[in-house]
Amino acid sequence: MRLSRRLIQKSKFILAIALICLVVRLLPYFAPIHAADIAQNRLALEFSDRNGLPLGTILTRDQEHTAVVPLNQVSPQFINAILAAEDSSFYHHGALDMKAIIRAINQAIHTKRIVSGASTITMQLARMLEPSPRNLSGKLQEIWLSWRLAAGMNKDEILAAYINRLPMGGNIYGVEAASRTYFSIPASDLNLAQASLLAAIPNNPTYFDPLQHWNRLKQRQKYVLNRMLQDGYITQQIADKTQTEKVVFQSRQRGIIAAPHFLFWLASQIQIPPTSGDIPPFLSGVRGDHLIQTTIDRPLQQFVEAQAQQVISTLAANNVHDAAALIIDNHTGEVLAYVGSPDYFNEAKLGRNDGVQALRQPGSTLKPFVYELALEKKLIRPNTILADVPAHYAIPGAKLYSPTDYTQRFLGPVRVRIALANSLNVPAVRVLEKVTVPNFLARLRELGFTHLNQTPEYYGLGLTLGSGEVTLWELAQAYVTMARQGQTIPLISIISNSQLPTPNSPNQTTWQLITDILSDHHARATAFGVDSVLNLPFPAAVKTGTSSNFRDTWTVGFTTDYTVATWVGNFNGEPMRQVSGVMGAAPLWNRIMLHLHEHQEPADFTVLQGLIKLPICAISGLRPTPDCNSVVQEYFYPEDKIAYETQNNFNLPSEYDEWLAKQQSNFVSSNFRIISPHNGDLFLLYPGAEEQQKLEFKLAGNKSASVEWWINGEKIEAQSTNLFWHLRPGNWILEARSGETNDKVTFKVELAKIKPTRRGFSFVKSQR
Repeated sequence: MRLSRRLIQKSKFILAIALICLVVRLLPYFAPIHAADIAQNRLALEFSDRNGLPLGTILTRDQEHTAVVPLNQVSPQFINAILAAEDSSFYHHGALDMKAIIRAINQAIHTKRIVSGASTITMQLARMLEPSPRNLSGKLQEIWLSWRLAAGMNKDEILAAYINRLPMGGNIYGVEAASRTYFSIPASDLNLAQASLLAAIPNNPTYFDPLQHWNRLKQRQKYVLNRMLQDGYITQQIADKTQTEKVVFQSRQRGIIAAPHFLFWLASQIQIPPTSGDIPPFLSGVRGDHLIQTTIDRPLQQFVEAQAQQVISTLAANNVHDAAALIIDNHTGEVLAYVGSPDYFNEAKLGRNDGVQALRQPGSTLKPFVYELALEKKLIRPNTILADVPAHYAIPGAKLYSPTDYTQRFLGPVRVRIALANSLNVPAVRVLEKVTVPNFLARLRELGFTHLNQTPEYYGLGLTLGSGEVTLWELAQAYVTMARQGQTIPLISIISNSQLPTPNSPNQTTWQLITDILSDHHARATAFGVDSVLNLPFPAAVKTGTSSNFRDTWTVGFTTDYTVATWVGNFNGEPMRQVSGVMGAAPLWNRIMLHLHEHQEPADFTVLQGLIKLPICAISGLRPTPDCNSVVQEYFYPEDKIAYETQNNFNLPSEYDEWLAKQQSNFVSSNFRIISPHNGDLFLLYPGAEEQQKLEFKLAGNKSASVEWWINGEKIEAQSTNLFWHLRPGNWILEARSGETNDKVTFKVELAKIKPTRRGFSFVKSQR
């Protein structure tokens, strides 16, 4: 009876223990871990240029180089090697290998030391996911996590998660990242020798580091091959041959090779989807292994990076430290080069700041768009005369707004062409007044200036002079639209097979007219000299800009093939010392443009459609009369030809009174005067380019064919209303004489400290 009770109690105890074990073993199925739960979404992104040249790798946030591939994209040789080395019975046991555990315990008891481990691939994966201390509680935690993994994932899913997390030396994780780093091939192309070497690393990644401890790694490879032999994956002959096969670790240049700002910006735009999900349309250029082929041209990128550094070094004396540049293919919208600063890795100089995406005041670079809109709405005509005279605007709650140019000088009546080409401020404000700020702001937003998100009242009439803040990226995109004659196109950063959106159908005539003005180097000669750094030996439209207090300088321009946008300034906001757009950003723009068209010049811009060219008086914009002293050719709308034939009387209206009162003599067509150079002008002369730099002497109001030119009291042997004089350093007094009449101006020529990139240009120092 007593024995019977003991048996019953013992049976109950065993049953209770069995029940507890069963409950414990079933619990993981109530909290399973599925493949989606541990999907690796924050992966290293590997970038190449448009031709497959590597640009660099952006690591995950924890600075690990990780690339994920499906199991079927990994070489079977590596699968066999890692199974043989780490868990040969992986497909034949559960989360734990009880045979291996019993064997390890017996060996430890007999030898009184640990001879072999019993960790399965599932247990190793558990440690990778949640590292735990090497004690009893840590081991129990590891077992629990292993059971949960086995409850929610099949063997292939566990193995895939495992090989994509394997530590492969340094900050490299996963077989794909290791294969690309050490052999420059995908994991699917690994041969037996390469696979067995990589499978040898995870056992102790530091001890078997292939770049530091090659002999150790070869010994571990021998162990892996022996295990593969025992498991029947290979023969002895193959093992011996593989052991002696020479394997070269072609470690690629790690980190970033070129375009660091671009890579980090692009990485921030990309949200990598789970490996089992679909690739969104905007990632159509991203392959499953997360190797991204960008639109960047690496040789061009490296050229622009070098030029940015050189240009900044020449401007160091003017307190200039930073630059940025962007190059776009006008035909496709592809970004070919993207330079955010002269040196990304120079933290002391704020090199990580991205000048392409930074918000800065654009100066005068927005002016072409207000003129285009005014022409489109027929608020002005190509022959319209604008008043460059003192103007005052009452702004509620603010001081009287009186726009001026940097020179503090006004030119009086000027054509639209002259006003835009020379970046005159007062005419631009007058045009914006006609267009209205709300309409102009709406147009700018259509062009992609998304950061101009304040109200029209916030910007006011200063919007056309740069009162808002934009990015170099937005400016480039808008000028690409101009280059495409008003057809908008998104800027593209990733090579894709997707079709470009259907272009819109704008009024091409007005865009062509703006392009014609911005490419007219004769029209901009008043501000920038006869032959400036903006003038190229092929057709190119360009606009400069300088923000207030010389904090930012811009130059944006295009040919039929490329748009180039450059910025020069200081990230810390310090003003530069007397550096305008043509001195700061233009030399960099010039170098890039010449390089882009070094081997093939661009095509000419499209001939203006739907317009006719007629002679006009430069002062009145009307048909010339005998008293007109300056006749030029200008475009007309056909419907304006009748008015052109009938109107020729021009009198300066009252808005010119204040300006006229400040002139040295009455502003009439018969007034004998020197109109180029202006009194007080300052020109820069580049050493070595004296023979190419000329200044135009131009006279107006001369009724006689005979004219004498005198400079510093010496007569110039020329008798012409217009002539060209070689620049020479010094202070100069220029006098023109014709009979009893004469006029006199003074100007100055200084040696420039900046060496030009192309011989033969001069410019007025005081221009935007």
